[in-house]
Amino acid sequence: MTAPNELRLLPWSGPEGKPCYLSTDDRDGHMSRLADNIEAVQLGVAAQLLDQALEALGDEDAGLEELRRLTEELTGALRDVLRVATSRGHLLAVSEPRRS
Repeated sequence: MTAPNELRLLPWSGPEGKPCYLSTDDRDGHMSRLADNIEAVQLGVAAQLLDQALEALGDEDAGLEELRRLTEELTGALRDVLRVATSRGHLLAVSEPRRS
């Protein structure tokens, strides 16, 4: 069984937006691979939105609705990327040997 400080934060939320965690010793298991794949998709979406934002910032004719929609999508992508970063940072901290 995985120790509580070794739980993996998953890239999706549970009911009421609460975080979901995975308890497993198998980093190659089905749920771990699913989480890895979803994280990769989330990071890819964030990269695409960043490109769109850079284009919109250079477009003097960009409309308010377009910018509002883009801001909403960027906010969601930033939330996802922060969750991925938090999860991966925690996994690195748990897996690295402690230095004396």
